[in-house]
Amino acid sequence: MQSTPSWAWIVFWALLLALLVVDLLAHRGGRGQSRRAAILWSLAWVGLGLAFCGFVWVTLGSERGHEYLAAWLIEKSLSLDNVFVFLVIFRSLNVPQKYQHEVLFLGIFGALVFRALFIFVGAAALQRWGWVSYVFGAILLITAWRVFREDPSKQQDNRVVRWLSRRLPVSDQVEGPHFFVKHQGRRLVTPLLLALIGLEVTDILFAVDSVPAAFSVTTDTFILYSSNAFAILGLRALYLVIAGAVGQLRYLHYGLAGVLAFAGVKMVVEQWVHIPPLLSVGIILVVIGTAVGASLAHRTREVQA
Repeated sequence: MQSTPSWAWIVFWALLLALLVVDLLAHRGGRGQSRRAAILWSLAWVGLGLAFCGFVWVTLGSERGHEYLAAWLIEKSLSLDNVFVFLVIFRSLNVPQKYQHEVLFLGIFGALVFRALFIFVGAAALQRWGWVSYVFGAILLITAWRVFREDPSKQQDNRVVRWLSRRLPVSDQVEGPHFFVKHQGRRLVTPLLLALIGLEVTDILFAVDSVPAAFSVTTDTFILYSSNAFAILGLRALYLVIAGAVGQLRYLHYGLAGVLAFAGVKMVVEQWVHIPPLLSVGIILVVIGTAVGASLAHRTREVQA
């Protein structure tokens, strides 16, 4: 594992903090909630992720630049799974769109914290026990089969939210931008807090899949965490884009399953067959591109019919 100079970490943390502040302030008061604005913000986040890839390439070398790009693509594509779950949670709890940004922002902030924990612990485990890579590979292959069989866009509710709803005193409706309210002297949890807990728990569960997938292309903690962070930062805008096009991506979950399966196989056979990061980038782009292309083609045929 190559060491990363301290100044590179400082640049990354400063940039990450600045981007979190921008995301928080730029969307207050319901600004940037239109589909057009969401698409522009999504493109901006993608551009920033690729720009940081350029930074890694120039300062740390082309090999680590390739690793960053592959890990970022894996996390970006698998984050679509998170977006489907966000949609299910907000719809099941009837959370108005004007309050969704705050919940998503806090959810993303929590995801950055938990991903850091998973990545640094996972990297230490892989460095100490080589057999952990086979465990990660098995997890990815099992998850790939589950994602292949279950289309997340067809889910009607979220198991975490359903479980919490039965055990917490929840108010019947959203009471403004509040997480707690008092009703007849009793403190109740609002659907906003329920949505936030659901988002955090769900992301932890997804991190068990997506973080090992990133480990399939590198064990460098700087590359792993920076690629994760830049992939996660655009989730709010990506959610608004996908929410309006969820019915048009019929075959996307097959592409996500393909990415997970590729990462799982790569981890299992890495000791005997080395797949370069740049080749991994090409495979991921082809798998996701094929799934999206097939989905759009199917939608076009439906419209014409």
